[in-house]
Amino acid sequence: MSLRSMEGFVRGNERRCYNLIMCKRGVLSILIILFLSACANAAPTESESMLSIAEVALTTPESTLTPTSTATLHPTASLTPTVTATLPATTTSSPTPYGEFDVGVNPLTGLPVDDPTKLERRPVMVKVSNWPRSGRPHAGLTSADIVFEYFIGHQMNRFLAVYYGEDADMIGPVRSGRLVDAQLVNFYQGILAYGDADPQVDGVLFDALGERALAFLEVPCPPMCGEATHDATGVFTSSADLTEYAVSKDIDNSTPDLQGMFFQQEPLAGDADGKLLRVEYADFSIMQWQYDIEAQNYRLWMEGETDDGLDLGLMTDRNNDQLVMFDNIVVMYADYIEHTSTLHDIILRDAAAYQPVLLFRNGRMTYGTWRVSSPDRPILFETSEGGPLALKPGKTWIVIVGMSSQTIQSAGGEWEIYFGLP
Repeated sequence: MSLRSMEGFVRGNERRCYNLIMCKRGVLSILIILFLSACANAAPTESESMLSIAEVALTTPESTLTPTSTATLHPTASLTPTVTATLPATTTSSPTPYGEFDVGVNPLTGLPVDDPTKLERRPVMVKVSNWPRSGRPHAGLTSADIVFEYFIGHQMNRFLAVYYGEDADMIGPVRSGRLVDAQLVNFYQGILAYGDADPQVDGVLFDALGERALAFLEVPCPPMCGEATHDATGVFTSSADLTEYAVSKDIDNSTPDLQGMFFQQEPLAGDADGKLLRVEYADFSIMQWQYDIEAQNYRLWMEGETDDGLDLGLMTDRNNDQLVMFDNIVVMYADYIEHTSTLHDIILRDAAAYQPVLLFRNGRMTYGTWRVSSPDRPILFETSEGGPLALKPGKTWIVIVGMSSQTIQSAGGEWEIYFGLP
């Protein structure tokens, strides 16, 4: 183990001790890359087709999840609830050349920003809890340029929100870091804000990010305020305060090169209708995006407890009561590495080949691929022919699902993905 890795590991154990949680010594085991074997396509029926997406090497074996809940949800694409939340204003932009952006244009959204000086800093990337449900509604998601969503074990997910062109005064609840955060934060050259973490994870984050890894136990209030234990959802932060704190501590906050994403206002012809996307980790753990033809973006629905059990409801941002709405929903298929039931990594930086992507924008779904060109450059989204995959100018939600996830296209432009490892 290198000296720096040892320092990171010791640092992680010191954090855990400070939080009055039993310390453990050890080192990370050797990561074993699980190779995905091909499997036969299931025969489609008249009402739905099981997608192998052979063009981009996606396979669809049966899901390995075994939900422990018996609740059943029955959302449909024709839901018309009464909405009292304030809707955000829509924005437009001219097409942007691949990898080139004018001064004052956010390379993560393709849109001009109100304050161009915000683009002279590193992105602020914050871990946001989705479980337990008591932490909902989330704070600050509508202000994020990009949100990453991924599996964390026990059929649950967590978010990593990216703030660059816009700040949020309150973001959270802030929760623990995970192994994959080291890769994602370096791709976008960001500053990571997270809660407590497993000592081994803490060591990996420190080794990869150094002083750009800001843990709740090690920073004052502001920028991170609240009270937290392993299960609490009471810590929140501010992206502007995190930037100011980084500057005050002489953390390198120089302007990063974040070119690589491609935006185009003109809608894509697409490969199929994409009116609804449902990602199910279990029958009690569901993310559903439904296209709104008037707003021309996707609204987020999530399961929640009601007097009659579980039901889907529209999600809002506790900061402004706006609906959580994104212009692009990207599904990345990748290999997960499961060390324990709650300790996972995802092969992103070292992915050996082009990986499949589904892009939902303007009510259509388009097949594509993703790849990492450099450990410190944004993820590239491309067509199956290798050209740039055109996202709609605006905000992007990226969900990373396992290669074994089952993907179903139902009638009416509805898509269902049942998460599966690896």
